[in-house]
Amino acid sequence: MAEIPSQVLRFDLFGCLDCGRRTAELPWPLPDVGGDFDWRARDYDALRVFMIEQLIARFPERQRWTAADLEVVIVELLAALADQLSDMADRVAQEGTLETARRPNSVRRLLSFIGYDAVAVAAAQKLISADPKTMPRAQCDEILERFWFDNPFAMDQARHEGPQLIFEQQRMVTIADCAARVDDHPLVRRTSVRTAWTGAWDTMSIAIILPDTEWRLDHSFDTIQKPPVLDTDATEAFTRRIAKLKDDIVSFHTVQGLAVPDWTRNPTFRSILSGFIEAYRMTGQPVVLLDAIPAGIAIVVSLIVRPTFFQSEIRASAEAALGDGPEGFFQAGRLRFGEDVFASDLLAKLMDIEGVENVCLMRFKRVGRAYPDQSEVGRIVLSGLEVAVCDNDRDRPERGYFSIILHGGMRV
Repeated sequence: MAEIPSQVLRFDLFGCLDCGRRTAELPWPLPDVGGDFDWRARDYDALRVFMIEQLIARFPERQRWTAADLEVVIVELLAALADQLSDMADRVAQEGTLETARRPNSVRRLLSFIGYDAVAVAAAQKLISADPKTMPRAQCDEILERFWFDNPFAMDQARHEGPQLIFEQQRMVTIADCAARVDDHPLVRRTSVRTAWTGAWDTMSIAIILPDTEWRLDHSFDTIQKPPVLDTDATEAFTRRIAKLKDDIVSFHTVQGLAVPDWTRNPTFRSILSGFIEAYRMTGQPVVLLDAIPAGIAIVVSLIVRPTFFQSEIRASAEAALGDGPEGFFQAGRLRFGEDVFASDLLAKLMDIEGVENVCLMRFKRVGRAYPDQSEVGRIVLSGLEVAVCDNDRDRPERGYFSIILHGGMRV
Protein backbone atom coordinates (compact mmCIF):
# COMPACT_ATOMS: atom_id res chain seq x y z
CA MET A 1 0.00 0.00 0.00
CA ALA A 2 1.10 3.61 -0.64
CA GLU A 3 2.44 5.55 2.33
CA ILE A 4 0.29 8.25 3.92
CA PRO A 5 1.55 11.68 2.75
CA SER A 6 3.25 13.73 5.46
CA GLN A 7 2.00 17.25 6.22
CA VAL A 8 4.53 20.12 6.28
CA LEU A 9 3.81 23.68 7.48
CA ARG A 10 5.83 26.32 5.53
CA PHE A 11 6.21 30.05 6.33
CA ASP A 12 7.18 32.80 3.91
CA LEU A 13 10.29 34.55 5.27
CA PHE A 14 9.61 37.68 3.29
CA GLY A 15 5.90 37.92 4.07
CA CYS A 16 3.77 37.67 7.16
CA LEU A 17 5.52 35.50 9.69
CA ASP A 18 2.21 34.53 11.30
CA CYS A 19 0.80 33.10 8.07
CA GLY A 20 1.83 29.69 6.92
CA ARG A 21 1.00 27.21 4.18
CA ARG A 22 0.31 23.54 4.85
CA THR A 23 1.70 21.35 2.10
CA ALA A 24 1.74 17.61 1.60
CA GLU A 25 4.78 15.77 0.34
CA LEU A 26 3.37 12.99 -1.78
CA PRO A 27 5.27 9.69 -2.04
CA TRP A 28 6.51 8.32 -5.30
CA PRO A 29 3.60 6.99 -7.34
CA LEU A 30 3.23 3.23 -7.65
CA PRO A 31 4.06 1.85 -11.08
CA ASP A 32 1.13 0.99 -13.27
CA VAL A 33 0.19 -2.63 -13.57
CA GLY A 34 0.84 -3.69 -17.12
CA GLY A 35 -1.60 -5.53 -19.31
CA ASP A 36 0.49 -8.69 -19.12
CA PHE A 37 0.17 -9.01 -15.33
CA ASP A 38 -0.96 -12.53 -14.46
CA TRP A 39 -3.57 -12.18 -11.70
CA ARG A 40 -3.86 -15.96 -11.44
CA ALA A 41 -0.31 -16.34 -10.13
CA ARG A 42 -0.84 -17.21 -6.48
CA ASP A 43 1.54 -20.03 -5.56
CA TYR A 44 5.34 -20.11 -5.30
CA ASP A 45 6.08 -21.60 -8.72
CA ALA A 46 3.77 -19.29 -10.66
CA LEU A 47 5.00 -16.19 -8.85
CA ARG A 48 8.67 -17.14 -9.31
CA VAL A 49 8.22 -17.77 -13.05
CA PHE A 50 6.32 -14.51 -13.48
CA MET A 51 9.00 -12.40 -11.75
CA ILE A 52 11.84 -14.15 -13.64
CA GLU A 53 10.03 -13.38 -16.89
CA GLN A 54 9.76 -9.75 -15.85
CA LEU A 55 13.51 -9.61 -15.17
CA ILE A 56 14.29 -11.14 -18.57
CA ALA A 57 11.92 -8.69 -20.28
CA ARG A 58 13.40 -5.63 -18.54
CA PHE A 59 17.02 -6.63 -18.99
CA PRO A 60 17.19 -8.24 -22.42
CA GLU A 61 20.94 -7.65 -22.67
CA ARG A 62 21.54 -10.22 -19.92
CA GLN A 63 21.60 -13.71 -21.42
CA ARG A 64 22.21 -15.92 -18.36
CA TRP A 65 20.39 -16.17 -15.01
CA THR A 66 21.44 -18.69 -12.34
CA ALA A 67 20.17 -19.65 -8.90
CA ALA A 68 23.27 -18.08 -7.36
CA ASP A 69 22.46 -14.63 -8.74
CA LEU A 70 21.38 -12.14 -6.11
CA GLU A 71 18.41 -11.07 -8.23
CA VAL A 72 17.15 -14.66 -8.46
CA VAL A 73 17.59 -15.13 -4.70
CA ILE A 74 15.52 -12.00 -4.05
CA VAL A 75 12.87 -13.20 -6.52
CA GLU A 76 12.61 -16.58 -4.77
CA LEU A 77 12.31 -14.91 -1.35
CA LEU A 78 9.57 -12.64 -2.64
CA ALA A 79 7.80 -15.60 -4.27
CA ALA A 80 7.89 -17.58 -1.00
CA LEU A 81 6.56 -14.60 0.98
CA ALA A 82 3.84 -13.90 -1.59
CA ASP A 83 2.85 -17.59 -1.53
CA GLN A 84 2.40 -17.42 2.26
CA LEU A 85 0.38 -14.21 2.00
CA SER A 86 -1.79 -15.72 -0.73
CA ASP A 87 -2.47 -18.80 1.39
CA MET A 88 -3.30 -16.57 4.36
CA ALA A 89 -5.72 -14.54 2.24
CA ASP A 90 -7.45 -17.72 1.05
CA ARG A 91 -7.78 -19.05 4.59
CA VAL A 92 -9.19 -15.76 5.88
CA ALA A 93 -11.65 -15.60 2.98
CA GLN A 94 -12.95 -19.13 3.50
CA GLU A 95 -13.59 -18.48 7.20
CA GLY A 96 -16.20 -15.93 6.18
CA THR A 97 -18.78 -18.47 4.94
CA LEU A 98 -20.39 -21.33 6.82
CA GLU A 99 -19.85 -23.79 3.99
CA THR A 100 -16.06 -23.34 3.78
CA ALA A 101 -15.14 -22.36 7.35
CA ARG A 102 -12.76 -24.80 9.03
CA ARG A 103 -12.01 -23.24 12.41
CA PRO A 104 -14.45 -24.17 15.20
CA ASN A 105 -14.71 -20.57 16.45
CA SER A 106 -15.65 -19.38 12.95
CA VAL A 107 -18.35 -22.03 12.58
CA ARG A 108 -19.79 -21.22 16.02
CA ARG A 109 -19.78 -17.48 15.27
CA LEU A 110 -21.44 -17.90 11.86
CA LEU A 111 -24.12 -20.19 13.32
CA SER A 112 -24.92 -17.60 15.98
CA PHE A 113 -25.72 -15.10 13.19
CA ILE A 114 -28.73 -17.20 12.17
CA GLY A 115 -29.92 -17.85 15.72
CA TYR A 116 -28.40 -21.30 16.24
CA ASP A 117 -26.88 -21.57 19.72
CA ALA A 118 -24.41 -24.40 19.19
CA VAL A 119 -23.30 -24.35 22.83
CA ALA A 120 -26.85 -24.79 24.14
CA VAL A 121 -27.58 -27.58 21.65
CA ALA A 122 -24.39 -29.48 22.49
CA ALA A 123 -25.04 -29.07 26.23
CA ALA A 124 -28.63 -30.32 25.85
CA GLN A 125 -27.41 -33.37 23.93
CA LYS A 126 -24.89 -34.11 26.72
CA LEU A 127 -21.98 -33.74 24.28
CA ILE A 128 -20.14 -31.19 26.41
CA SER A 129 -20.12 -30.52 30.15
CA ALA A 130 -21.05 -26.84 29.97
CA ASP A 131 -24.02 -24.90 31.34
CA PRO A 132 -24.52 -21.58 29.52
CA LYS A 133 -26.78 -20.33 32.31
CA THR A 134 -24.22 -20.68 35.11
CA MET A 135 -20.83 -20.62 33.39
CA PRO A 136 -19.20 -17.67 31.62
CA ARG A 137 -20.05 -17.57 27.96
CA ALA A 138 -16.41 -17.41 26.86
CA GLN A 139 -15.66 -20.57 28.83
CA CYS A 140 -18.61 -22.42 27.27
CA ASP A 141 -17.49 -21.35 23.80
CA GLU A 142 -13.99 -22.61 24.49
CA ILE A 143 -15.30 -25.99 25.67
CA LEU A 144 -17.42 -26.36 22.53
CA GLU A 145 -14.59 -25.34 20.21
CA ARG A 146 -12.22 -27.81 21.88
CA PHE A 147 -14.86 -30.56 21.47
CA TRP A 148 -15.36 -29.69 17.80
CA PHE A 149 -11.62 -29.68 17.22
CA ASP A 150 -11.42 -33.26 18.52
CA ASN A 151 -14.71 -34.32 16.86
CA PRO A 152 -15.00 -32.63 13.44
CA PHE A 153 -18.02 -34.76 12.52
CA ALA A 154 -20.04 -33.10 15.32
CA MET A 155 -19.08 -29.69 13.92
CA ASP A 156 -20.20 -30.73 10.43
CA GLN A 157 -23.52 -31.91 11.85
CA ALA A 158 -24.11 -28.52 13.50
CA ARG A 159 -23.02 -26.82 10.27
CA HIS A 160 -25.85 -28.63 8.40
CA GLU A 161 -28.52 -28.35 11.10
CA GLY A 162 -28.13 -24.62 11.70
CA PRO A 163 -29.28 -23.29 8.29
CA GLN A 164 -32.41 -25.43 8.46
CA LEU A 165 -33.74 -23.16 11.21
CA ILE A 166 -34.13 -20.36 8.67
CA PHE A 167 -36.92 -22.30 6.94
CA GLU A 168 -38.81 -23.11 10.15
CA GLN A 169 -41.65 -20.91 11.33
CA GLN A 170 -40.79 -19.82 14.84
CA ARG A 171 -43.95 -17.83 15.54
CA MET A 172 -47.52 -19.10 16.04
CA VAL A 173 -49.08 -17.02 13.28
CA THR A 174 -51.68 -19.43 11.92
CA ILE A 175 -53.51 -22.38 13.42
CA ALA A 176 -51.18 -24.74 11.55
CA ASP A 177 -48.13 -22.94 12.97
CA CYS A 178 -49.50 -23.25 16.49
CA ALA A 179 -50.29 -26.95 16.12
CA ALA A 180 -46.87 -27.71 14.65
CA ARG A 181 -45.03 -25.74 17.32
CA VAL A 182 -46.92 -27.22 20.29
CA ASP A 183 -46.59 -30.76 18.91
CA ASP A 184 -42.80 -30.42 19.19
CA HIS A 185 -42.95 -30.30 22.99
CA PRO A 186 -42.14 -33.61 24.77
CA LEU A 187 -45.24 -33.25 26.98
CA VAL A 188 -47.61 -33.19 23.99
CA ARG A 189 -48.83 -36.23 22.09
CA ARG A 190 -51.52 -34.54 20.00
CA THR A 191 -53.13 -31.10 19.74
CA SER A 192 -56.28 -29.50 18.40
CA VAL A 193 -56.21 -25.74 17.80
CA ARG A 194 -59.19 -23.50 17.21
CA THR A 195 -59.85 -19.77 17.25
CA ALA A 196 -63.02 -18.07 18.43
CA TRP A 197 -64.16 -14.46 18.59
CA THR A 198 -64.59 -13.49 22.26
CA GLY A 199 -65.94 -9.98 21.76
CA ALA A 200 -62.71 -7.97 21.53
CA TRP A 201 -60.22 -10.30 19.86
CA ASP A 202 -59.75 -13.85 18.61
CA THR A 203 -58.83 -16.30 21.36
CA MET A 204 -56.78 -19.34 20.40
CA SER A 205 -57.84 -22.52 22.19
CA ILE A 206 -55.35 -25.37 22.29
CA ALA A 207 -56.57 -28.78 23.41
CA ILE A 208 -53.75 -31.11 24.40
CA ILE A 209 -53.36 -34.85 24.88
CA LEU A 210 -50.60 -35.57 27.40
CA PRO A 211 -48.32 -38.67 27.45
CA ASP A 212 -50.87 -40.55 29.58
CA THR A 213 -54.63 -40.60 29.05
CA GLU A 214 -55.17 -40.09 32.80
CA TRP A 215 -52.99 -36.99 33.08
CA ARG A 216 -54.58 -33.55 33.11
CA LEU A 217 -53.06 -30.12 32.55
CA ASP A 218 -53.43 -29.18 36.21
CA HIS A 219 -51.57 -32.29 37.33
CA SER A 220 -47.85 -32.39 38.06
CA PHE A 221 -45.27 -35.13 38.19
CA ASP A 222 -45.80 -35.36 41.95
CA THR A 223 -49.60 -35.64 41.78
CA ILE A 224 -50.11 -38.07 38.90
CA GLN A 225 -51.23 -41.57 39.76
CA LYS A 226 -48.38 -43.94 40.48
CA PRO A 227 -48.32 -47.76 40.35
CA PRO A 228 -49.03 -49.70 43.55
CA VAL A 229 -46.10 -49.94 45.94
CA LEU A 230 -46.25 -53.73 45.90
CA ASP A 231 -45.67 -53.86 42.12
CA THR A 232 -41.90 -53.30 42.11
CA ASP A 233 -41.38 -53.78 38.36
CA ALA A 234 -44.14 -51.34 37.46
CA THR A 235 -42.80 -48.79 39.94
CA GLU A 236 -39.28 -48.97 38.50
CA ALA A 237 -40.61 -48.67 34.93
CA PHE A 238 -42.74 -45.70 35.95
CA THR A 239 -39.74 -44.01 37.61
CA ARG A 240 -37.57 -44.49 34.52
CA ARG A 241 -40.33 -43.15 32.31
CA ILE A 242 -40.79 -39.99 34.40
CA ALA A 243 -37.02 -39.40 34.61
CA LYS A 244 -36.66 -39.71 30.83
CA LEU A 245 -39.59 -37.36 30.24
CA LYS A 246 -38.07 -34.76 32.57
CA ASP A 247 -34.72 -35.05 30.78
CA ASP A 248 -36.45 -34.59 27.43
CA ILE A 249 -38.23 -31.48 28.71
CA VAL A 250 -35.01 -29.98 30.06
CA SER A 251 -33.16 -30.70 26.80
CA PHE A 252 -35.98 -29.26 24.69
CA HIS A 253 -36.20 -26.05 26.73
CA THR A 254 -32.42 -25.67 26.69
CA VAL A 255 -32.23 -26.01 22.91
CA GLN A 256 -35.11 -23.55 22.44
CA GLY A 257 -33.48 -21.05 24.80
CA LEU A 258 -36.37 -21.22 27.29
CA ALA A 259 -36.37 -21.33 31.06
CA VAL A 260 -35.88 -24.84 32.42
CA PRO A 261 -38.69 -25.94 34.80
CA ASP A 262 -37.80 -25.86 38.47
CA TRP A 263 -38.82 -29.32 39.63
CA THR A 264 -38.45 -28.34 43.31
CA ARG A 265 -41.54 -26.13 42.95
CA ASN A 266 -43.64 -28.96 41.55
CA PRO A 267 -44.78 -27.16 38.36
CA THR A 268 -47.99 -28.29 36.71
CA PHE A 269 -48.12 -29.39 33.09
CA ARG A 270 -50.14 -26.28 32.32
CA SER A 271 -47.46 -23.96 33.69
CA ILE A 272 -44.71 -25.76 31.75
CA LEU A 273 -46.61 -25.54 28.47
CA SER A 274 -47.78 -21.97 29.14
CA GLY A 275 -44.18 -20.78 29.48
CA PHE A 276 -43.31 -22.52 26.23
CA ILE A 277 -46.28 -21.08 24.32
CA GLU A 278 -45.67 -17.60 25.74
CA ALA A 279 -42.31 -17.47 23.97
CA TYR A 280 -43.83 -18.10 20.53
CA ARG A 281 -47.37 -16.72 20.51
CA MET A 282 -48.18 -13.53 18.63
CA THR A 283 -48.38 -10.31 20.63
CA GLY A 284 -51.95 -9.62 21.69
CA GLN A 285 -53.05 -13.18 20.91
CA PRO A 286 -54.61 -14.78 24.03
CA VAL A 287 -54.12 -18.53 24.32
CA VAL A 288 -56.20 -20.92 26.41
CA LEU A 289 -55.07 -24.49 27.18
CA LEU A 290 -57.79 -27.14 27.34
CA ASP A 291 -57.86 -30.78 28.38
CA ALA A 292 -59.21 -33.46 26.12
CA ILE A 293 -62.70 -34.73 27.01
CA PRO A 294 -62.41 -38.47 27.72
CA ALA A 295 -65.09 -40.68 26.20
CA GLY A 296 -65.07 -44.07 27.93
CA ILE A 297 -65.57 -47.09 25.68
CA ALA A 298 -67.04 -50.39 26.91
CA ILE A 299 -65.90 -53.48 25.02
CA VAL A 300 -66.70 -57.17 25.45
CA VAL A 301 -65.00 -59.59 23.05
CA SER A 302 -64.91 -63.34 22.72
CA LEU A 303 -61.72 -64.94 21.38
CA ILE A 304 -61.26 -68.43 20.03
CA VAL A 305 -57.74 -69.60 20.84
CA ARG A 306 -55.86 -72.07 18.68
CA PRO A 307 -55.31 -75.48 20.34
CA THR A 308 -51.53 -75.10 20.62
CA PHE A 309 -51.60 -71.79 22.58
CA PHE A 310 -52.19 -71.10 26.26
CA GLN A 311 -55.16 -68.95 27.21
CA SER A 312 -53.05 -66.98 29.70
CA GLU A 313 -50.68 -65.85 26.94
CA ILE A 314 -53.52 -64.84 24.64
CA ARG A 315 -55.26 -62.95 27.47
CA ALA A 316 -52.10 -60.97 28.26
CA SER A 317 -51.60 -60.12 24.58
CA ALA A 318 -55.24 -59.10 24.16
CA GLU A 319 -55.13 -56.88 27.24
CA ALA A 320 -52.00 -55.18 25.90
CA ALA A 321 -53.66 -54.71 22.48
CA LEU A 322 -56.77 -53.09 24.02
CA GLY A 323 -54.89 -51.08 26.65
CA ASP A 324 -53.21 -47.67 26.65
CA GLY A 325 -49.63 -48.95 26.66
CA PRO A 326 -46.99 -48.38 23.98
CA GLU A 327 -48.62 -50.83 21.54
CA GLY A 328 -52.21 -50.48 22.75
CA PHE A 329 -55.18 -49.39 20.66
CA PHE A 330 -55.98 -46.62 23.16
CA GLN A 331 -52.43 -45.36 23.52
CA ALA A 332 -52.31 -41.65 24.34
CA GLY A 333 -52.16 -39.63 21.14
CA ARG A 334 -52.91 -42.47 18.74
CA LEU A 335 -56.53 -41.37 18.33
CA ARG A 336 -57.25 -37.80 17.24
CA PHE A 337 -59.71 -35.38 18.78
CA GLY A 338 -63.24 -36.27 17.71
CA GLU A 339 -62.06 -39.37 15.83
CA ASP A 340 -64.69 -42.08 15.55
CA VAL A 341 -63.90 -45.55 16.85
CA PHE A 342 -64.48 -48.36 14.38
CA ALA A 343 -65.04 -51.96 15.41
CA SER A 344 -63.12 -53.18 12.37
CA ASP A 345 -59.95 -51.53 13.70
CA LEU A 346 -60.35 -53.29 17.05
CA LEU A 347 -61.03 -56.65 15.42
CA ALA A 348 -57.96 -56.25 13.17
CA LYS A 349 -55.83 -55.41 16.24
CA LEU A 350 -56.98 -58.57 18.01
CA MET A 351 -56.68 -60.78 14.96
CA ASP A 352 -53.03 -59.78 14.62
CA ILE A 353 -52.30 -61.63 17.85
CA GLU A 354 -50.59 -64.91 17.10
CA GLY A 355 -52.76 -67.75 18.38
CA VAL A 356 -56.16 -66.05 17.90
CA GLU A 357 -58.33 -67.99 15.48
CA ASN A 358 -61.49 -65.87 15.57
CA VAL A 359 -62.91 -62.78 17.31
CA CYS A 360 -66.53 -62.04 18.15
CA LEU A 361 -67.54 -58.55 19.27
CA MET A 362 -70.29 -58.86 21.88
CA ARG A 363 -70.45 -55.27 23.19
CA PHE A 364 -69.19 -52.05 21.68
CA LYS A 365 -70.54 -48.78 23.08
CA ARG A 366 -69.84 -45.63 25.02
CA VAL A 367 -70.06 -45.94 28.80
CA GLY A 368 -73.46 -44.84 30.10
CA ARG A 369 -77.08 -45.81 29.72
CA ALA A 370 -77.69 -42.94 27.32
CA TYR A 371 -75.53 -44.57 24.65
CA PRO A 372 -76.78 -47.65 22.78
CA ASP A 373 -74.72 -50.65 21.81
CA GLN A 374 -72.97 -50.20 18.46
CA SER A 375 -71.85 -53.77 17.90
CA GLU A 376 -73.99 -54.19 14.80
CA VAL A 377 -73.26 -50.70 13.47
CA GLY A 378 -69.53 -51.06 14.13
CA ARG A 379 -68.89 -47.36 14.76
CA ILE A 380 -68.92 -45.06 17.78
CA VAL A 381 -69.28 -41.43 16.76
CA LEU A 382 -67.29 -38.78 18.66
CA SER A 383 -67.04 -35.03 18.12
CA GLY A 384 -65.30 -31.88 19.27
CA LEU A 385 -62.61 -32.42 21.89
CA GLU A 386 -63.75 -35.94 22.76
CA VAL A 387 -61.10 -38.64 22.72
CA ALA A 388 -61.84 -42.34 23.13
CA VAL A 389 -60.26 -43.90 26.25
CA CYS A 390 -60.38 -47.33 27.79
CA ASP A 391 -58.31 -47.48 31.00
CA ASN A 392 -59.98 -50.69 32.28
CA ASP A 393 -59.78 -49.41 35.87
CA ARG A 394 -62.36 -50.96 38.18
CA ASP A 395 -62.32 -47.90 40.42
CA ARG A 396 -63.18 -45.62 37.48
CA PRO A 397 -65.45 -47.44 35.07
CA GLU A 398 -66.49 -44.13 33.47
CA ARG A 399 -63.08 -44.08 31.73
CA GLY A 400 -63.88 -47.25 29.84
CA TYR A 401 -63.40 -50.96 30.41
CA PHE A 402 -63.13 -54.17 28.45
CA SER A 403 -63.87 -57.83 29.12
CA ILE A 404 -62.20 -60.73 27.32
CA ILE A 405 -63.84 -64.15 27.08
CA LEU A 406 -61.60 -67.00 25.88
CA HIS A 407 -62.56 -70.28 24.28
CA GLY A 408 -60.35 -73.16 23.25
CA GLY A 409 -56.62 -73.33 23.67
CA MET A 410 -54.76 -74.81 26.61
CA ARG A 411 -55.26 -73.83 30.21
CA VAL A 412 -52.43 -73.60 32.72
